[in-house]
Order: sequence, then C-alpha cells, then structure tokens
Amino acid sequence: MATADARRRLRERPMGVTVLLTIVGYALVLGTFLLDIPIYPDLTNAQVNLLSHVIAVINTTATVVLLLGWYWIRAGDVEKHRLAMISGFVLILGFLVVYLLKVGGGGTKEFVGPQGVYYAYLVMLAIHIILSIVSVPVVLYALILGLTHTPAELRQTPHARIGRIAAAAWILSLFLGVVTYALLNHVYDYEFAAMLVPIL
Repeated sequence: MATADARRRLRERPMGVTVLLTIVGYALVLGTFLLDIPIYPDLTNAQVNLLSHVIAVINTTATVVLLLGWYWIRAGDVEKHRLAMISGFVLILGFLVVYLLKVGGGGTKEFVGPQGVYYAYLVMLAIHIILSIVSVPVVLYALILGLTHTPAELRQTPHARIGRIAAAAWILSLFLGVVTYALLNHVYDYEFAAMLVPIL
C-alpha cells in the first residue's frame, strides 16, 4: 500500500519530486567541495588513484548502457530501453558515491601537460561539469515520468522530448569525463592538489 501511495505521489508531482531530488544532489556535492564535513575517510594518493580508475570504469559503462538505451528505444524495444536507462541511473548513483568519497577523502588532481592541451582539457572539463549540473534535473524528470507511467501513457507526457535532451547531455558529459580522465591519468601527468579551503 505504501509503495502504491508513493508511486501515486511521484506520478502526480513529478516536477516537485525532481526539484527536491535535484536540491539534495546539489547540496551533497557542494557540501563536499565547500565544507569540511567529517564523514569521509582520509585517503592515500594510491586510493585516490584507484577511485579515479573506478569512476572511469563506471562512466564508460554508463555511456555504453545509455547508448544502448537510446538505440533500443529507436528500435521500438521499450523494455530494454527502460532497463538500460534505469541501469544507467544506478551506475550514476554509484559514480556519485565514489566521486564524493574521492573528493571528500583525498583532494583532487591537477593536469600537468603542454599549455595548448591544458586549455583543451579545461574546456572539455568545463563542458563536462556544466552538462553534469544541467542534466541532473532533466534526467530525474525523464526517469520519474518513465517509472510512473505505462508506455502508452508516456505518449501523453513530455518524456520522449525531455528524454532526448537528458540522454544527449548525459552521454556527452560522461564521454568528456572519460576523455579528461584519460588525458589526466594516462596520456599526460598530474599533481595531487588539496581540496578547496573550507569556508566554515
């Protein structure tokens, strides 16, 4: 009964739930970057490197899953599309946990390489970050609609239009994240940097 009631609320207020979940997600990330929250363990440089590799694997897998989901919906296979998009979202939640653990527990890395490549790296990283920020509410809204409506009902919602925007932003963001990871960790070099100075 409680599950049906929660689903009904999600179905009736997808925008409100989207806004609430978006605020919670942004607060987690901003809190990790800006506040000295003592919930993360101190990580060694080796552990930070390991988590960087785990993040790259998660993002690469999520990119492939989302591309398959896009392919399957265009081929008319709604069930495979649904499974792929839910799997992609679960992978992104896993990414968020590992990312927050890495940043909160060990700082970040700074790119060390030729100046021209450095600027290209910064542009790709900026696009990756902006798309990550922008795609959160769009992905959540499309996902909530998809989970609370039947395929026939979805035709009466903006799910398909929003979903195209969400998937495109999400896939491009993930792809650029993997490219910047490769440049930073395998093609050129890096230096470990301390986390931002806490504001409190």
